[in-house]
Amino acid sequence: MNGAQSAGRVIVLLGSPGVGKGTQGIRLSGAMGWAHVSTGDLLRAALKAGTALGLEARKFMDAGELVPDEVMVDLVREHLAAMGSDRGVVFDGFPRTVPQAEALGAVLAEEGRQVDQVVLLEADAEVLVRRISGRRSSPSGRVYNVHFDPPRRPGFCDDTGEPLIHRADDQPETVRTRLSVYREATAPLVGYYDARGVLVRVDGEGDIGEVQAALREAVGVARGATATGA
Repeated sequence: MNGAQSAGRVIVLLGSPGVGKGTQGIRLSGAMGWAHVSTGDLLRAALKAGTALGLEARKFMDAGELVPDEVMVDLVREHLAAMGSDRGVVFDGFPRTVPQAEALGAVLAEEGRQVDQVVLLEADAEVLVRRISGRRSSPSGRVYNVHFDPPRRPGFCDDTGEPLIHRADDQPETVRTRLSVYREATAPLVGYYDARGVLVRVDGEGDIGEVQAALREAVGVARGATATGA
């Protein structure tokens, strides 16, 4: 698949917390020259820049309320318009609900586009519990995993020597609850895309390279492909 053929493609990545959507989305979009779109990143950028939508979102956040779908969808619309419809895009963790999926479809239709492929990254719940509950973070921002990427001295940051933090929401039982809530909330969304024939499932339990290779195969991109060639 060459650059001209891949231009304008829209890929959505779905999956539970800890399954690696962000890592895989960034790798895929970087290799192909596509845009990686996380609504969290869009929201933070709008807040920092003080845009009209950022100020609108801040009103809800300052009131302790969730930012409404309408505002988030407008952020996505604004971002897509700025990048142009000829550039491929990978959505990471958006949409999260069927109404958001319907709104995204309408936004894309405005540009003559549609969601081409939805990839559901899957992993056993206990694998995800191990991944997430093993995370430890340094006050400096560096993140470790006691199972897969431990610090040289247990409990302390390699860079600063500061004690590492184990977040309360990364405790095993809390993680299990988060995963259960996620599955219940996203089941209708998975069904929505499955019924439209665009959903594929990818095993997310391998190492980063293995999962990336499977993801590329799922979306029809050769393993060695780049933005300018396949």
